[in-house]
Amino acid sequence: MIEVSYADFYSRLPRFRSFAELTDSTAYSDIPDGWFLGIADVVGSTEAIKAGAYKTVNMVGAAVISAQVNTLQDVDFPYIFGGDGATFCVPPAFRDASAQQLSAVRQWAMAEFGLKLRIALIPMDAIHQAGHTVSVARYAVSESVDYAMFRGSGSLWAEQQLKAGAFALPTGGSDTYPDLTGLSCRWSAMRSKNGTVLSIVIIPETKTDPFEYDKFAGAFVELVSQTERGSTPVPEEGPGVSWPPEGLALEAHASHGTRSMLTTKIRLLAETFVAWVFIKARLKIGGFDSAHYQRTTGLNADFQKFEQSLKMTLDCNEAVKQQIITMLDEAQHEGIIRYGIHEQDTSIMTCIVPSIMSDDHIHFVDGANGGYAAATRTLKEH
Repeated sequence: MIEVSYADFYSRLPRFRSFAELTDSTAYSDIPDGWFLGIADVVGSTEAIKAGAYKTVNMVGAAVISAQVNTLQDVDFPYIFGGDGATFCVPPAFRDASAQQLSAVRQWAMAEFGLKLRIALIPMDAIHQAGHTVSVARYAVSESVDYAMFRGSGSLWAEQQLKAGAFALPTGGSDTYPDLTGLSCRWSAMRSKNGTVLSIVIIPETKTDPFEYDKFAGAFVELVSQTERGSTPVPEEGPGVSWPPEGLALEAHASHGTRSMLTTKIRLLAETFVAWVFIKARLKIGGFDSAHYQRTTGLNADFQKFEQSLKMTLDCNEAVKQQIITMLDEAQHEGIIRYGIHEQDTSIMTCIVPSIMSDDHIHFVDGANGGYAAATRTLKEH
């Protein structure tokens, strides 16, 4: 366990550069009393997926994080994208501002897309009093971006409380609009290079010794790391672009505010056309290098993570897929894990881009046709 002071809790955690190191429980630190755990998920995501609206579901999940990032600004805090929702933790001084933005995102999701969002803000004190913990570590995917990895039974308990309606927040008023500056989805869907995009969710069985789960997770991560480029679904040169971008309407919903959708779409069409020309021609102007930006997008992608469960979005050929399934089946048969898996042929990316002039842009990766939400559903069906 890494010891850090309460005031500097998250900002002073070390940034691990190897994902394999995150399979070790000693890499994590408990979130202290006084902090709050925010959690949100889209109600009826299964139906939305069947209706072909999973990119919209992803956008809503990412909006939860975007609103918090913009509210806390330069404050370091842990968050994780879950496909059809998100989890994050905030220090006590930001509790009220965080709650306001959560409520605003819920209202925005309903008004713009007709999607109901469950939200809760739970005191860490309550989680600890219930006999649970939530611990975090920082995984540096590049020099400029790191993502929080979550561990501990507190996240699962919080999800149960969320679905039971406990710690629920009031809906924002009609004049409340979340700050979603930088939220976008301009990259094209990424078709599998190797044949299949696997969305995988792996959780420890209830009675599994944590050491046994860590041992399995380490071996599984090692298996994946030995594949070409770790089976990331993001091309080495970065994702592709088209014009108009597939996600233009979604970005308009996120950014129009009090402006009309038509005005916003016209502005975005102009902006994205310029961006499309720059990326296609691999142009440089001033301090902006389009090829560098595209490559950095791939480096900053979060295609593997720990959220108590191990989650991965992997681009696999048939041989690698069978190795993965065999290893998962054996561990499940031995009572170490339960897993959910979903196959599709493309992956998608939802982004938070504070500025195209810096390298700290954030990119959440998921399968394009159900992703983590569908994988979690198959886990529950086992």
